[in-house]
Amino acid sequence: MFRMRVIKYVGWTFAWLVAFVCAIWAAGALYYDFPAAGSLAAILFLLVLLAAIIFVRRKLLKLVIVFAAFALVAVWWLTLKPSKDRPWQSDVAQTAWAEINGDVVTVHNVRNCDYRTETDFTTHWETRTVRLSQITGMDLAIMYWGSPWMAHPIVSFRFADALPLCFSIETRKTIGQEYSAVRGLYRQYTLIYIAADERDSIRVRSNYRHGEDVYLYRTMASPAQARVRFLEYVNTINMLHDHPRWYNAITTNCTTNIRTQRPTSQRAPWDWRMLVNGKADEMLYQRHAIATGGLPFSELKQRSLINKRARSADKDPDFSRLIREELPGD
Repeated sequence: MFRMRVIKYVGWTFAWLVAFVCAIWAAGALYYDFPAAGSLAAILFLLVLLAAIIFVRRKLLKLVIVFAAFALVAVWWLTLKPSKDRPWQSDVAQTAWAEINGDVVTVHNVRNCDYRTETDFTTHWETRTVRLSQITGMDLAIMYWGSPWMAHPIVSFRFADALPLCFSIETRKTIGQEYSAVRGLYRQYTLIYIAADERDSIRVRSNYRHGEDVYLYRTMASPAQARVRFLEYVNTINMLHDHPRWYNAITTNCTTNIRTQRPTSQRAPWDWRMLVNGKADEMLYQRHAIATGGLPFSELKQRSLINKRARSADKDPDFSRLIREELPGD
């Protein structure tokens, strides 16, 4: 009897905890995404739920009302569609797309900003032509700006006859908009894959953003495997160029998309460090996915920090080669 009471108590507690989370999320969806008077809509939503909890007598019916209200908001929220035509910030004004002609891939709208400071720059959009047969490998840059638990990855592809081309998965922000992790849970940001020169996406973080550390790792991907990964990015940028998608801080972010852009049967096993992505390099080390040079992880990470080399290279046309000097596994 006592055991059944405990099970019943735990069950009701869990149900109300889930209901509380659902109600808070739904209120946030109204607050951030409702087209007009979002704050008023969120307040009214919570007041209606509070009234139901106070005045409805049956416990089960109270839960049904909360979950039904959540479902109604969720159904509305899922109908919201991202737009391609908004007043975008200059560094995300264009979206990359590519043409494939046999071995030759032409990537349009490759970003290559000329930075004077983090916020003072001239944006250049270029067209790059590369050959799949000339891909020699794939590298991973991971950027930290404070917490060791959260980071931003950039995947870079090396070519035998061309400069590296990197891809950064980010939020496409409008003029005046800033990133917020809470807003990232809702439909506030469009997803963008930035195709860029390393002197742009990596250098701005290593040289011009204060307090940001950049680590660069060689991956163990063979040229053939790197080509497959490169085409995954190409296919995704083409899809997003025509059909924009929402960014989500949990399900569709800078790290999870690297996994989900692959066919389901080929995806790497799920790991909590894909969300807490500041530990992603440790996960890759344990999976033997990055070149280690026989070093323990702590030493590998220390030697993979490229800020000093990047600042020395800065505007040098040979930036990509210089930041890789003495890189473990090179």
